[in-house]
Amino acid sequence: MSNYFDQRINRKGTYCTQWDYIQDRFGVNDLLPFSISDMDFQCSPEILAALKERMNHGVFGYTRWNHHDFKSSITNWYRARFSSAVETDWIAYAPSVIYSIARIIELVTSEDDHIILQTPAYDAFFPLIRGLNRKLIANPLTYTNGRYELDFFDLEQKLTHKKAKVLLLCNPHNPTGRLWTRQELKDIVELCEKHHVMIISDDIHMDITYRDQNYIPITSVASNLDNIFICSSASKTFNTPGLGGSYSIIPNETIREQFLQLLKYRDGVSNASIFGEIAIIEGYRQSGYWVDELCSYLYNNMKIVKKFIDEELLDLHFTIPESTYLAWIDCSNLRITSNDLQQALINVGKVGIMSGEVYGENRGVFLRMNVGCPQTKLVEGLERLKRSVRSLSLSNP
Repeated sequence: MSNYFDQRINRKGTYCTQWDYIQDRFGVNDLLPFSISDMDFQCSPEILAALKERMNHGVFGYTRWNHHDFKSSITNWYRARFSSAVETDWIAYAPSVIYSIARIIELVTSEDDHIILQTPAYDAFFPLIRGLNRKLIANPLTYTNGRYELDFFDLEQKLTHKKAKVLLLCNPHNPTGRLWTRQELKDIVELCEKHHVMIISDDIHMDITYRDQNYIPITSVASNLDNIFICSSASKTFNTPGLGGSYSIIPNETIREQFLQLLKYRDGVSNASIFGEIAIIEGYRQSGYWVDELCSYLYNNMKIVKKFIDEELLDLHFTIPESTYLAWIDCSNLRITSNDLQQALINVGKVGIMSGEVYGENRGVFLRMNVGCPQTKLVEGLERLKRSVRSLSLSNP
């Protein structure tokens, strides 16, 4: 099925954030983008067929999500892919994962409470926490020989604070690509239970994993689920974020009902997007094979990045991640600033790759490169990266 992913589809003129609005992130619009985390692939044939059938129906009225087809597609996916039992009653629809995280934080904490977060981190977390008037407490991941690890000593120190109320976890981790092990998740749960801190886990990248490594829902390792929440979506998996829709797993009945009250009566967003709903149902029901092929293709892309950097860019360091389609590249040995590197990428290489500073990593110079694209585009992007880096060497002999 590699031919399916090899297609280079022109996304310009589709109101596409990554292609049409790249100037918003980099200041210019003539770059080859590897930035925002969506992919340049069409979604699965089964999803496309279902969407076309629904489009031909032609009536797009208000849509319910609280029914067997929607919920069972999710519970069956968790059972088949992750050997994890999720109750249908735990599931709540939401327009986006960020919406769910914000509302749960709002429900279980008060202003000035501490939200603990492993850094570097998904950049949307920072303004979310500030906007809720909560205090972000960083638990920096340790970085050794190209691999990030949890700092449990520091984590427990942060959890002991009387205002520590939520650990905002990312599993798999964006941007580093770490896939937390069963033991790591157990240790996290144990510490949070000990210090009465709730866990909200953003698991939107859960299906993109490599080398026979498996995502483990944190609900699978905890005995008391009242203080654990998973926020996820099929949108990263099937490349459908533009269709809208996500879901949360909220075992705590009281908090789930409060969440649904906010969703419907305060915020007025309980009406599902019919196309987003269909994408979740049909993707989870019919396209498991497509996800397997996607992961194989993306892993080959990661190997291309690794080989290119090892052979062509010896001052850079890259370790193939365990998950996500985000290549986290260490450029610290260039001994330049992140701004200097970005200027070279933009003005010399004409390529848009996100700076590690965006994700709160200030212990070196890093890039986050989205490899969710055809291999021909990826190779072109790597050549542009090389051109940019070599221009820096020439200007700083």
